Amino acid sequence: MNATVYESNLTSLPRIGRGKVRDIYAVGADKMLILVSDRLSAFDVVLSDPIPDKGRVLTAMANFWFAKLAHVVPNHLTGIDPESVVQAEAEKQQVRGRAVVVKKLKPLPVEAVVRGYLIGSGWKDYQTSGAVCGITLPKGLQQAQKLPEPIFTPATKAAEGHDENISFERMCQIVGQDIAQKVRDISIRLYREAADYAAGRGIIIADTKFEFGTDPGGGLVLIDEILTADSSRFWPADQYRVGASPPSFDKQYVRDYLETLDWNKTPPAPTLPAEVIARTSAKYREALERLTGKTLA
Repeated sequence: MNATVYESNLTSLPRIGRGKVRDIYAVGADKMLILVSDRLSAFDVVLSDPIPDKGRVLTAMANFWFAKLAHVVPNHLTGIDPESVVQAEAEKQQVRGRAVVVKKLKPLPVEAVVRGYLIGSGWKDYQTSGAVCGITLPKGLQQAQKLPEPIFTPATKAAEGHDENISFERMCQIVGQDIAQKVRDISIRLYREAADYAAGRGIIIADTKFEFGTDPGGGLVLIDEILTADSSRFWPADQYRVGASPPSFDKQYVRDYLETLDWNKTPPAPTLPAEVIARTSAKYREALERLTGKTLA
């Protein structure tokens, strides 16, 4: 059993970045080690309470999807064992099951969001404008309703604070029309294949986001994480109904708890009760087990 890791401390590699959830270390000049901690962010605020097993679940889930969808687009994984690039046994324990060694690529400054259902910010957008990110939808749709076709709604990546939804035209201006069209087509294909697979496992993938980078030759490469409970909205199919927000296999349980508090959604975040931490950890593990048929070691 791995110890819970809130923040990693690898001294044998230089740390080059720390995100809300991930710690990033350089492995030579052309590779990186990405370690997925047990930190959890809600409303773009990192909570002080770790969620046991979260980092291991996210890593196992992303690796599952990278392998399953490798025929669609290349990804950033190198196949190098993370334990082979650190030294002390304590460091090997930190990276075990929660880290990957990846190619160092140039990330695109946009997120590729695909929505198959009308929920979240898309539902709010639709209620006020009849459209989602500038894409006009049929009238009379309800909350959580399946869209006629998946839609591509890109966003800018914010280092701090909230990402901002943008139009496809704006994405073309940022990355160029050729790359934007390729990202859109690949993202929708990835979503369709994943959603079809998940449906056979009793899970609806309501929406998800992908990130891409480019290699030295300008080729597109799938990076970061894909189709995890942090980057996607997973619903149990047997509890889904149109007109209501279904329960989900992610941090929505934490968000719902925080919404009951008198908190202005700015740091510092409130501490979480033990029951909320345990239930959230169980939700993450259940999603992994349903999708992959495997349990954590």
